[in-house]
Amino acid sequence: MKHFRVSFIVTALCLALSAWWGYEHAGIAGALTGIGVAAILAVMEVSLSFDNAVVNASVLKTWSPFWKKLFLGVGIIIAVFGMRLLFPLVIVAVAADIGMIDVWHMALQDPKQYSMHLTNHHAEVAAFGGMFLLLVFLNFLFDDEKEHHWLGNVEEKLASFGKTSSISVMVALGTLMASLGLVTEAQKMVVLMSGLWGILVYVGVDVLSNLLEKSEAGAEGVGNMVVKGGIGGFLYLEVLDASFSFDGVIGAFAITNDVVIIMLGLAIGAMFVRSLTVYLVEKGTLDQFVYLEHGAHYAIGILALIMLASMKFHVPELVTGLAGVAFIGASVWSSIRYRKKQEALGGHAKAVAHAE
Repeated sequence: MKHFRVSFIVTALCLALSAWWGYEHAGIAGALTGIGVAAILAVMEVSLSFDNAVVNASVLKTWSPFWKKLFLGVGIIIAVFGMRLLFPLVIVAVAADIGMIDVWHMALQDPKQYSMHLTNHHAEVAAFGGMFLLLVFLNFLFDDEKEHHWLGNVEEKLASFGKTSSISVMVALGTLMASLGLVTEAQKMVVLMSGLWGILVYVGVDVLSNLLEKSEAGAEGVGNMVVKGGIGGFLYLEVLDASFSFDGVIGAFAITNDVVIIMLGLAIGAMFVRSLTVYLVEKGTLDQFVYLEHGAHYAIGILALIMLASMKFHVPELVTGLAGVAFIGASVWSSIRYRKKQEALGGHAKAVAHAE
């Protein structure tokens, strides 16, 4: 419970602020609505980002205490205020050619117009986030150094393709080109550029990580990120969080147009995701459930495809959340079966040795 103590404190504070904000605008009814909506958004954020927590834990488990504290401390500030408040404001400001102060006033005074500007540029954001997340998945799928293969021979064969270093980028580019058929002719160029930026940012963070931490890690690729943590790994996790969080921000506007309630609700969810990350690291959960990381990455792969599909089709947030939960649940079940099988084999080996 100690891992979630701060999250519960943040939850109480954010719900209190939600109640105050709602009361200021609509009295008691507004206060109750503010609390309810913030709670719903928090649950939605956790359900959409559980796989994010698992991937974060897989990277953080080998980091030094300094980088862990930096990510979990400074990182949460960036996650809440940067990604869930400032980033959407910047998108509207750039897309509509409006000053940041004016966009902030628009968000508070005319939230419907603000959400319209935001959703009008969903395709570009989906292309950027979709490409980044797809590369996270592909580099895990094509990792020929993986010890365990959840899908058996099929996954082992796919992993062997990782000997060709550029295969992930090639598949990502092919997927981006194919996804252009989902948007109108007028959108194709801007969507293409956004997708290319997603790929460039992923590769750029990988290059930066190798340049800055080569002496410590001696490992290649973001999938084998830094042994003790560093700037490259920190940036990687922040961009990964951004790709997850913006999808949640867009989904939040389907529930409410109040940007303050959205920020408070998503902040609660983001805090619990960070606490869950710490819990998974300190409890060694990834070592106990060997396929949990697999399930998280497959969930990320599905989310990437859903983000790309959402450029044309509306995909309910419930579907996105359930897809991630399904993969996580299946990987936990497979991990338990694997552990029982290993324990049975170990017991049989001891019995044989004792008989001899």
